[in-house]
Amino acid sequence: MRYQVYILAVVVSLLALALRLVDVATGVLLAVAGPFALLGTWDMFLSRHNLLRNYPIVGHLRWLLEGIRPQIHQYFIESDTSGRPFDRNQRSIIYERAKNVIDKKSYGTELDVYASEYEWLNHAIVSKPKPEKLFRTTIGGPQCARPYSASVYNISAMSFGSLGAKAILALNKGAKLGGFAHDTGEGGISRYHLEHGGDLIWEIGSGYFGCRRPDGSFDSDAFKQQCRNDQVKMVEIKLSQGAKPGHGGVLPGAKVSREIAQTRGIPVGQDCISPSCHSTFSTPVELLEFVARLRELADGKPTGFKLCIGHRWEFLAVCKAMVKTGILPDFIVVDGSEGGTGAAPLEFSDYLGTPLREGLLFVHNALVGIGLRNKIKIGASGKVVTGFGMAANMALGADWCNSARGFMFALGCVQSQQCHTDRCPTGVTTQNPWRQRAIVVTDKAERVFQFHRHTVTALAEVVAAAGLEHPSELHPWHIQHRLSPVDAKPADHVYHFLKQEELLEGVTDSAWRRYWEMADADSFLPRMGSH
Repeated sequence: MRYQVYILAVVVSLLALALRLVDVATGVLLAVAGPFALLGTWDMFLSRHNLLRNYPIVGHLRWLLEGIRPQIHQYFIESDTSGRPFDRNQRSIIYERAKNVIDKKSYGTELDVYASEYEWLNHAIVSKPKPEKLFRTTIGGPQCARPYSASVYNISAMSFGSLGAKAILALNKGAKLGGFAHDTGEGGISRYHLEHGGDLIWEIGSGYFGCRRPDGSFDSDAFKQQCRNDQVKMVEIKLSQGAKPGHGGVLPGAKVSREIAQTRGIPVGQDCISPSCHSTFSTPVELLEFVARLRELADGKPTGFKLCIGHRWEFLAVCKAMVKTGILPDFIVVDGSEGGTGAAPLEFSDYLGTPLREGLLFVHNALVGIGLRNKIKIGASGKVVTGFGMAANMALGADWCNSARGFMFALGCVQSQQCHTDRCPTGVTTQNPWRQRAIVVTDKAERVFQFHRHTVTALAEVVAAAGLEHPSELHPWHIQHRLSPVDAKPADHVYHFLKQEELLEGVTDSAWRRYWEMADADSFLPRMGSH
């Protein structure tokens, strides 16, 4: 159906030429159908727009509707997976930066600076020159033999299977061009992740895809074999994701192609189950022992875990296990509940999990409270698409940020909310080769590269304006948060911050003391009688 108008235009044009009639009717047919046939041919084979390559001629209606009625475009194209509007300015910035065009604007802010959700960065009268090199951070604690110098902005976890082959190719080639990392998602390392040689963060989910035995358990030999590839720079254990924490997932058997089955180590044509929790460990101590085991199998590469914060005592139980065993993860990625996914139940995407800001502050505080914050790096993920968004997260405890949505936009995603149907209009989240043809890998890889470069450059400009040389120098007092139309305070006065080793010495805050007493290094369950 996507090609009906184009095919009709071509058929009518060819008939008119074949008949070689000179009457007025034939001339009118050729005059009407001919331009559409030429336009459709251009759209299908020469256009750089994903939509036009998949929807020749009719795809132009998108821009027509946008021009006639911007509200229609905003509702149908710019809403996120839960139906909430996505900031139009942010979306425009992403597209402009990906296309390497000027992302400046005139006439000042369009935001309500007296709205309670408004925040800003305090600048310095004596600013610093903008750094020439893009910012990086070294990930790898005292137990890591092969630290990784990572960009402060990387591609967040998106699996081969949820994304198509061409999308993976474009993302990884863009990461290679820009020298930043590409998280594989829990779907394993495919040949498309390896073709262009971009740095990889291998995410190990509860399904152990790419390193699993036929019964679904972890296969250490398969893991070690994969980790020998020098492209794999870090290993990330996925405990939960923000969009559907504690849910797991199912890839229907109809979508499990031979390639996906080979990548994941599963049978072709059978439902692919991601359990809601891991089978390799069941206690905080066992989790850390698994971290140490993977780090050893990976020949000392940085190893950590990703989670969306849920029960507070569970993460504090992991902290107690760190103190008890001395085993430390090299990094922790905090995923906010506002993060996206191809498909999730409404209750999970809207009402489960802690938003990024609260989760990030909690993890940062907990590590400070046990005296280990300087030995463990923290990543932040959840709708981080601008330089200021990165700066705000880094001022509140993050060492680097990840983004899925921003890089998907750079690929041409228009958020049509068709990810779970295999009918993605821009060819990004589909396994259908006819729809994937919308993506020209070399073009989209360049856009991925440019979006990253311009966004990190924007962060550099913001940091320099604050009188700093690196985002690691950002502190909570650099961020000002409006609480009401007549009251604004710096973040260190808005949020509570623990002191060094305060949890170990006896925390004074009643909520923190309660959760700390509930935490048990040998169980994710709360201590009996402590709650």
